[in-house]
Amino acid sequence: MFNSLSLKVIIFGFIFTFFSSFGQSFFLGLFNSSIRETLSITHGQFGSIYASATLLSSFLLIWVGKKIDDINIFRFAFCVTLLLAFSCFFFSKISSVIFLFIAVFLMRFSGQGLMSHTATTTITRYFTKSRGKALSAGWFGLSSAEFILPVLIVYLLTITSWQNIWLSISILILFFLPLISFVLIKNLNFDSREEVANKDFEKKLIKNWTRIEVLRDYRFYIICLNMLAMPWIATGVFVYQSYITDSKGWGEFVIAQSFMAYSVLSVITLLGSGFLIDRFTSRKLLIFMNIPLLISTLVLFYFDVEISAFIFLGLIGVSNGLANVLGSSTWAEIYGVKYIGSIKALTTALMVFSTAFGTALFGLLIDRGFSIEQIALISLIYILSSLVLLFLVRNKLKPEYI
Repeated sequence: MFNSLSLKVIIFGFIFTFFSSFGQSFFLGLFNSSIRETLSITHGQFGSIYASATLLSSFLLIWVGKKIDDINIFRFAFCVTLLLAFSCFFFSKISSVIFLFIAVFLMRFSGQGLMSHTATTTITRYFTKSRGKALSAGWFGLSSAEFILPVLIVYLLTITSWQNIWLSISILILFFLPLISFVLIKNLNFDSREEVANKDFEKKLIKNWTRIEVLRDYRFYIICLNMLAMPWIATGVFVYQSYITDSKGWGEFVIAQSFMAYSVLSVITLLGSGFLIDRFTSRKLLIFMNIPLLISTLVLFYFDVEISAFIFLGLIGVSNGLANVLGSSTWAEIYGVKYIGSIKALTTALMVFSTAFGTALFGLLIDRGFSIEQIALISLIYILSSLVLLFLVRNKLKPEYI
């Protein structure tokens, strides 16, 4: 189904999304308690620092991320790799609130931001007829990390310090990623494209929107409202997983074990959504993306038994699987791929911004005495409102043709 170069692009995407996990909230949230204990800070203080650092990274990403449209992909990936390795090393040296802010900023910018941006932009630009399946395979890297790392890190924290874990990660990145990038995408450039049959030629006639034009399109904002639901709600859950565990009376390892359900269902959804997107288009599937997330808030609101943790995170995993693929392919379908790096830099920055919003909001609500059930209700209202708006414009989500 894929030729040699196509497979290399997919493997590159898989590896980079896997390593982006070190800057993702689910991973950083595993060190929440250890860091707060080291620095003697509260949930709210940690959340404020995390949110402000994430917010700063999202602004910088808008400018840096668009550079992928202008320079060699390998050089861009190499620079991102060096920054990620340094960020992990710096994270291992946290000894004050200021260091925590800088470390979180570096991890969110290089890990969640640039690593995932590099992977998805490369795949989105290269593939045309198989974009859905390719993005699914690429995002499988992050799902694999979400399955493996929580249990692994919880175990490692029982035998070594969290600082040693981060130092080891930085060494692994520094020695592995530059080599693998050289092997896989050394000769890939801006004009590299998947070969398409004549019947797909019509796809080349889609108007390529610039970022300024996209910002003037009202559809962009309605789609974003739906795209950003998953990042801010899931981030709040991941960062404050210890608070949820305490509130619900779940065992110490229940959330970590529940991540397996999250990851498995995310992977299954990823694999299925790729084929569905290539057959039905992202525009038609977008309306279904947040329905599992909506149901998950109801589960969190109504149920306290430990099995509900698996159902709760499993449903989030389904929406996550859809969101990962739709979050890249939808923009390419509607706005073309010529300026996709610039557009995705903006949407990735908005995604990072939403995670900052989620962290700050959850922390503020927790410190003000809101229960996790009340927070779930607020999340539900947001999801439902954005779904209604998307339903009203669902028939207008079509590209313009030249």
